[in-house]
Amino acid sequence: MRRTLFLIPHEIAGVPFFGVGWLLAALIIFIVVRLAIAAIWPARMPSPSDGKSAAADQPQRATIGHVIKNEGGLWAFLGLIIVFLLPRLELENLAGEPVGLPIRGYGMFLMLAAVCSVSLAAWRAQRAGLGADAIYRLAPWTFCGGLVGARVFYVVQYFEDFLRPTWGETLTAMAAMTQGGLVVYGGFIGGFLASAWVVTRHRQPLWKLGDVIVPCIFVGLFFGRLGCLMNGCCYGGACEPNALSVQFPPSSNVYVDQLLTGKLIGITARPHTGDEGGSDDDREPTLEGKQVRRNKLWMVKSVDEGSLADQAGVEPGEVLTFILDPGFADLAPLDIPAEDALPGLAVLRDGELVARISPDQLPSRAEPVWATQIISSVMAAVMLVVLLVLERILHASGVHLDGILMLCGFIAYAVLRIVLEWVRVDEEGQFGTSLSISQWVSLGVIAASTIALVYRLRSGDSGVKDDGEMADAT
Repeated sequence: MRRTLFLIPHEIAGVPFFGVGWLLAALIIFIVVRLAIAAIWPARMPSPSDGKSAAADQPQRATIGHVIKNEGGLWAFLGLIIVFLLPRLELENLAGEPVGLPIRGYGMFLMLAAVCSVSLAAWRAQRAGLGADAIYRLAPWTFCGGLVGARVFYVVQYFEDFLRPTWGETLTAMAAMTQGGLVVYGGFIGGFLASAWVVTRHRQPLWKLGDVIVPCIFVGLFFGRLGCLMNGCCYGGACEPNALSVQFPPSSNVYVDQLLTGKLIGITARPHTGDEGGSDDDREPTLEGKQVRRNKLWMVKSVDEGSLADQAGVEPGEVLTFILDPGFADLAPLDIPAEDALPGLAVLRDGELVARISPDQLPSRAEPVWATQIISSVMAAVMLVVLLVLERILHASGVHLDGILMLCGFIAYAVLRIVLEWVRVDEEGQFGTSLSISQWVSLGVIAASTIALVYRLRSGDSGVKDDGEMADAT
């Protein structure tokens, strides 16, 4: 896991990099050089002809005014981003001071997924006779629709995690996609709706475009899941160390989850319902005068000998609360972002402090969990190869029925997702069952795609001629 690949510093030699600083100065220098080149070596530009004379067809010299007219809007847009937007994206330290702009591993892999999948789709569209422009026209809508759908799906599913003291802070947290929090199915739905609107508007063959695009989605999924690994999200359940397991660092969600159940300090516990004896104290605990949110109550089942919990005198049968101790995080140096300031762990019994454990005392890695991100990424690559082989087989067999590849891809991913959800623990069961929301959506996708596949196959007699030549099935 590496949530932040590197941090662009807030200032260099005492001068801010963003806002009114180095980056704005670089833009101004570029504009000056660009205008100087236009003045010294004016480029030729075509002159619109009204058909009255040959002289009107002669190219004119581009003046500084022409350059400003054509490029000034872009320069102004970049200037506004540098001065107003980028400073707001900088991370702050514990004192609220900016320390730099993070380049996220998740965002980098997401960008790589978009570039590679669109490039492959454009190449396939050109070979299919649709032209690469069909993809380039469709890609921005599909990508934006997919991002919005994936984020909305995630926010709805984990709405309480985004609640903040003010609506402004809540909306900002919801929009912070660079920190992870995208659901693949939401991306599929949003991207499909946006794509369907564009395809309908331009009257393009939907089934044929689907066959071109769906294999490329798995290229995006391959890189996207690696982004999840960098971000530490979409993780699997606990397991014994093996070739398909991974251990995450203290800043990961996995680490925090295991910390707040006592697992990392040697405790095996289960949630305490309140009707099994023990305390039901509802008072909000405080540490060093700071009120902290009460977490779940846990009934201790066992304590590992020699563990941190054993050293603190914790015994089986006790009902405990584990909370992140902000006192240790406040001791972090001011040259790092606040998100990298590691808290300790406080253990409470009946509202009284049992132990305070500093970050230095805690394990350097979480317990092993299934590397579902890597498994998903590898399986995406496998499904890409399978679809391409299936495409070759269909063509070699003389079957030229559009839509088969797309629907088979939908079904294959849905089956894989159902299986993967059994080893993932970041989604709870829905509708009174153990099935996660992604598994329910997968069942719907399998049903709908199977019905559509049967329909396409039944109508395929008109799509394949006796001599094997393709008839227009769209």
